[in-house]
Amino acid sequence: MATRPTSDRLRETLFNVLAPRLEGAAFLDLYAGSGAVGLEALSRGAARVECVERAQPALKALRANLNRLGVRVGVHTVSVAAYLKRAQGPFDVVFLDPPYDAAEEYATTLGALSGAAQSLLAEGAVVIAEHRRKEKLEDGYGALERTRLLEQGDAALSFYARRGG
Repeated sequence: MATRPTSDRLRETLFNVLAPRLEGAAFLDLYAGSGAVGLEALSRGAARVECVERAQPALKALRANLNRLGVRVGVHTVSVAAYLKRAQGPFDVVFLDPPYDAAEEYATTLGALSGAAQSLLAEGAVVIAEHRRKEKLEDGYGALERTRLLEQGDAALSFYARRGG
């Protein structure tokens, strides 16, 4: 119950927006849960997908999905903060969907991606945060600025890019 999957409709909206930039892309799925978003990126042409998840029930679902589909993606079983300190980039697309009850993770993760971990972002990279529609994220986090906000039902997607990039 702690894992809240991205709805099919929201995922479809996300990938319709991302379609032009997925072919051959490196995709990072933070707080990956069952891996549905990362697997969708792979199915739509991403060349490399890395998933970060440490909750055991979610990892079990993620690994079962990978086995059933017979695909290989990187699975990292550490905290997002630990992963960002040692990750190998760059990534063209970063998606983050922390548990809604861990609201502080948005600021922490977006702050890291705009600061100490910004080397993980390729030139022209996009960072997308899924969040509650009612929970307003900042327009900017360090070097990242929001370029788009899509709201659908109770959820929202905030798209960020490097300022001036």
